[in-house]
Amino acid sequence: MICLAYASVPLYSIFCKATGYGGTIRKVTNTTTNITNQKIRVHFNADIMSDLPWEFKSETNYVDVNIGEQSLAFYYAKNLSDQPSFGMAVYNVTPFKAGKYFNKIACFCFEEQMLLPKQKAAMPVSFYIDPEIMLDNNTKDLSEITLSYTFFKLK
Repeated sequence: MICLAYASVPLYSIFCKATGYGGTIRKVTNTTTNITNQKIRVHFNADIMSDLPWEFKSETNYVDVNIGEQSLAFYYAKNLSDQPSFGMAVYNVTPFKAGKYFNKIACFCFEEQMLLPKQKAAMPVSFYIDPEIMLDNNTKDLSEITLSYTFFKLK
């Protein structure tokens, strides 16, 4: 049972990346894109499973970004316990139909994070919204997207 719990986060990551399930976003290396004047509001959500003794929050509730422009946001975590603690974050984008247009350049998700007792850590995420979102009949009228992270306990 413990092995299944430990393996569930990486397996979920693989499943989501392969299927696009749950608004899974793409990690890109080529960030050359057309920056538009159209703005979209990106909300930031931070959740944590109750068995992980951390505090986890975003620096801001939202940012208004130009579609196509690279943006940087920060989340912060703090280990509230007196022991080293390990966690891993998973993410999704809602509405789900926007996930394929949300491109992350760098983030802390799907990587083991270790915090020492009472340690605080800044966790940046760099992203942009693909201008193709404006050409898709299902997404062209979107004015808001939510990027949500959930931290799970490891070990």
